[in-house]
Amino acid sequence: MTDNNTDDVEKTTDQHANKFGFEKWVGKNLLLILTLMGVLFGIILGFSLRPLRLQETTILLISYPGELYMRILKLVILPLIMSSLITGCSSVNARLNGKIALRTFSYFLVTSMFNGLLGVILGVTFQPGDPGLGLSTSHNRQERVSGSVLDSMLDMGRNIAADNIFQATFQQVYTDYVNTTKILNEINGTSHAVSKIEKVLKYRLGTNNLGIVFFCIAFGTILGTMGTKGKLIKDFFAVIFEIIMKMVKGILWITPLGLCSIIAGKIMIVADIAVVMSQLGWLILTVILGVLFYQFVVLQLVYFLVVRKNPFKYYLGVIQGTLTAFAAASTAAALPVNMDIMDNELKIDPRITRFVMPIGCNTNLDGTAMFLAISIIFITQMSGFSLGMGNLLTIWFTATIMSFAVTSVPSSALIILVMVLSAMGIPTTNVPLLFAVDWLVDRFRTTNNMLGDCYAAAIVEALSKKELLENDYVNVEVGENCKNGDQLKNVNSKFEIDEV
Repeated sequence: MTDNNTDDVEKTTDQHANKFGFEKWVGKNLLLILTLMGVLFGIILGFSLRPLRLQETTILLISYPGELYMRILKLVILPLIMSSLITGCSSVNARLNGKIALRTFSYFLVTSMFNGLLGVILGVTFQPGDPGLGLSTSHNRQERVSGSVLDSMLDMGRNIAADNIFQATFQQVYTDYVNTTKILNEINGTSHAVSKIEKVLKYRLGTNNLGIVFFCIAFGTILGTMGTKGKLIKDFFAVIFEIIMKMVKGILWITPLGLCSIIAGKIMIVADIAVVMSQLGWLILTVILGVLFYQFVVLQLVYFLVVRKNPFKYYLGVIQGTLTAFAAASTAAALPVNMDIMDNELKIDPRITRFVMPIGCNTNLDGTAMFLAISIIFITQMSGFSLGMGNLLTIWFTATIMSFAVTSVPSSALIILVMVLSAMGIPTTNVPLLFAVDWLVDRFRTTNNMLGDCYAAAIVEALSKKELLENDYVNVEVGENCKNGDQLKNVNSKFEIDEV
């Protein structure tokens, strides 16, 4: 009888423990569960309401919560980037900053090159371009587009070296071509008009993140060499960063509603989904296969080899940011979410995340490099052009380099695509076909871009552990000297000289 009572008690205890464990798991992952439910409900709602052919006003109201969610996310991006970079760069000495920057940009370049090469291989292997799908044209004249590959690269340099940091917060510089007409007066008194296309620099609305990133890296690095004189400024930006992250925590709880609204609205406004999928399904499949291969094979393998931890556990840790990036189709919009995950869930060194994540958001576009390579081959095949090895190498190089010139906003890759095709002498008349599917493909390549940044942070942290520990040791020594008041001036002087 005693044994039976003991068994019952143990069974009851196990049930309570399991129930408590499940409740604890649900409580810890409640936001993720709600986000997944929001995404699924958005898909179901969108496809359920499509047959009703609702009025534009009704669709607008359904999409309105998602629009507000995106606006709030974008509101915190600029202060987050500035406070994050300045705090991160000023928390380590200049020598360590240089090593972290070198590793970060080297990693970004290698992964972009790999994705460009992967896109070329997939495009040649699967050949998604079908000449029968091409748009009919009455002539083969090459369309003139505003801009070129060289102009885009030069504009990237101009935006990095912004001449006005305040203007950079709301405007970007770009090259445009305008028709100018001049009246020439002849000696005999007659005159005639001469038209000429001139290249001019203009500004368009949009945050110049590249210029802001460059300024903040320089500002933060120099601030880190100021010693006690710069402590007040360091604390100022550190507090700003904490405030922004507290705001982000509040914003995250409206993510399920926001993503549901965005996805449902987008599904309802896309015309003829079935027709588009049947015509361009092979292109979509090629891009998705490339994205999945990179995410579930390449990234996991690199993470395991460098970090020596379970990569899939890390992948599940950033799933909240992945869903946000997928729904918003913007790496920048997912940045606040990812910064919160890196700091509080995955416990990546904040000195790394505050440096790598904002830079990666604006320069590391792995999915875009792959998409550009596949799309160039797709349009080329549809236009009936054959590609030799030299052409494929050109596509690989161009897709890799131009991925750094693409801004982290939806569908910006298509603008670069038109420029690249024009530079290669390939007709751009079939590019509008891609706009029909870019609403979907853009989301998949954005997840690649976002995950590339998250994995870069973990990998750079693993490669920089020795230097980070040394920096901690130096900070402890300096702190002890400050506390004891022994040779403070000499310590600060030596610290600043070493950094220079």
